[in-house]
Amino acid sequence: MSSTDEKRDYSDEKGVVSTVSSDSLPSYEDAAVTTGAPTEKVSPLGYHVDAISVIFLNISKMIGTGVFTTPGSILKGVGSVGLSFIFWVIGYFFAGAQLAVYLEYVAYFPHRSGADVAYLEKAYPRPRFLLPTVFAVQSVLLSFSSSNAIVFARYVLVSAGVTETTWNLRGLAVGVYTVIVLIGIASTKWSLRISNAIGVVKVVTLLFIAITGFVVLGGHTSVADPKANFRNAFEGTSSNGNGLATSLVKVNFAYSGFENAFNVVNEVKNPIKTMKRYAPISLTAVFVLYMFANVAYFAAVPKEEIRESKELTASLFFRAVFGNTSSVRALGALVAVSSFGNMLAVVIGSSRIIRECARQGVIPYPQFWASTRPFNTPLGPYLIKWLLTVIVILAPPPGDAFNFIVNLQSYPANVFSFLLTLGLWFVRKRRAAIGAPRGEFVAWNAILVFTMAVNVYLLALPWVPPEGGIYAGDVSFFYATYCIVGLAILGVSGAVYALVIIILPKYGNYTIRQLLERLPDGAQTNRLVKVPNDQLAEWDATHDEHGDVIDPKTGKPIYQEGQASQPPASY
Repeated sequence: MSSTDEKRDYSDEKGVVSTVSSDSLPSYEDAAVTTGAPTEKVSPLGYHVDAISVIFLNISKMIGTGVFTTPGSILKGVGSVGLSFIFWVIGYFFAGAQLAVYLEYVAYFPHRSGADVAYLEKAYPRPRFLLPTVFAVQSVLLSFSSSNAIVFARYVLVSAGVTETTWNLRGLAVGVYTVIVLIGIASTKWSLRISNAIGVVKVVTLLFIAITGFVVLGGHTSVADPKANFRNAFEGTSSNGNGLATSLVKVNFAYSGFENAFNVVNEVKNPIKTMKRYAPISLTAVFVLYMFANVAYFAAVPKEEIRESKELTASLFFRAVFGNTSSVRALGALVAVSSFGNMLAVVIGSSRIIRECARQGVIPYPQFWASTRPFNTPLGPYLIKWLLTVIVILAPPPGDAFNFIVNLQSYPANVFSFLLTLGLWFVRKRRAAIGAPRGEFVAWNAILVFTMAVNVYLLALPWVPPEGGIYAGDVSFFYATYCIVGLAILGVSGAVYALVIIILPKYGNYTIRQLLERLPDGAQTNRLVKVPNDQLAEWDATHDEHGDVIDPKTGKPIYQEGQASQPPASY
């Protein structure tokens, strides 16, 4: 939607009035839930995200390092080639079911970026500020892309023929991530263009691997027996719950990114139509490429080698097919380019997530995080992403850090995915209560049940001890450490909420209220303020339920759209 879109009043047969823009999207976004971030009907970040960018934001996040690095650990967890392929298919159906959930949410809230941030806020408005606070703490603490930066650095060193050391690996990872963040800060338009261009390179790389795999299967390379891994494909299948759950987590991680474009949905013109059409295309294209890439790997490399390949499965494929030649290094460089594009796509989406968390008012200094100055990009969120990523690159010891970080980031995400799916029924109920019409996209209830069931599986089975004891997981320490740490982060988030929103106000004799602020660049944000209880009646008389300053006589906002507002000096 552009700033020149015409608007008219809409009233249904039950008398519920909303605003409809020229793209015929009914805006019930604030009708049932008045807490949370204000809706920016005109995006202060502009409208640079077109259909191509939607496709490649998703593709570039999905095709990062997962398909090049995780087939070995997945095979190790499931035990057989046949079951590993089934898991890639299950991952696709699970991602598709989750995608349906996001599509229904975007049909209800087409002007809200940040995906999970906005949708959880709308699904769970009570207890007030609870879900925004918990999600914000978790998002900030786990807002790093260190694993992909390290894999990028590793592939660059391999392709350059340089011996890897701890510090040349970390130094290169920090350097490349710094470049990526600077690109994002400088220009949304150019960061999207670069992401799209690298997305094309990713697709071409996987197509090349897939075609090469068929050449191998045809017996036209030096691989002695390309069909060996496909005979008795289910031989060695594991029945261990921990290995199966960990493998599904990694498959889910490889598909993670199908939702990335929903993080920038307020920067998309005609968002519902665009997301409905192009988000499924990106997911299905990646699924086909993943399957063919796995066929290629298993055609060229013995499964025993793949099982022990750790983060370098693709390099084994290149070496098996082409030998230790310059072509191996060139293809390794392509994998590094793919990882670069993944990090760029991730940081674009993540910056919007952090910005939306701040606009809810639950992060200190929300004006700084919500502002789009000076480059019309979210500067503050980009900087915090860079700082946390650099810390995690430099601080953990080498070795198990990659697997641990992947699992740690996935576990709380599964909790929120479960809540997000469950919350869709609550949103439907509230919309029905205010007379909202049926959404342009409604997911089947069976899909919601399936999504929640898989989330429960992903949350429960990682606690089952692996074969060989509690130290026989995919890390050298206690196998469920990432589960414990993930739950601990959620616990800390809940404790922060209880302290700031409940305990301190009770003993400080004040009440937390949200204050809507309009910034000079057109951005809008809420700020949580402390209102003394003896001034609460006056506050409520001069502010509406959204926190906007109103004329107590007319009940209308004093500040208009596009006009900067300042908070009362006493708060």
